[in-house]
Amino acid sequence: MTLEAILAYVHFLAILTMVVFISSEAALCRVEWLNKAVVERLARVDMIYGMAAILVLATGIARTVWGVKGTAWYWTNPLLHVKLTLFIIVGLISIFPTMTYLRWRKQLRATGALPAEAEVRKTRKLVMIQAHVLVLIPLFAVFLARGFGK
Repeated sequence: MTLEAILAYVHFLAILTMVVFISSEAALCRVEWLNKAVVERLARVDMIYGMAAILVLATGIARTVWGVKGTAWYWTNPLLHVKLTLFIIVGLISIFPTMTYLRWRKQLRATGALPAEAEVRKTRKLVMIQAHVLVLIPLFAVFLARGFGK
């Protein structure tokens, strides 16, 4: 019971960290605010976001394995698969902004040039899509926790 509570706490903490850092990315990745310091910060913020996402996945899987309900209960519920699918979609979308931030930082360090306006807008749009898909996952989580889908 204690292990399950600790896993739930770490899982929720990681989820909140993801939300904070995707929100930070959305706030920072704006044409009108982009400068050298922001390009550097975006790469760091995105790295923390990625680490939080890995922790969310790891603790979520751990909760299905070591939680009271057990793997049979979780993995046979289609709502878990919906949550995982949405999480994977967010992860796949996040690849482009991550690679973009690293490229911007490399370009900035090499030439001092900031990214083009159109590229910043495109990247921000993907960050916003991630953020909006991410908020759907807890909806399925609350229904899953209450036994829907069984």
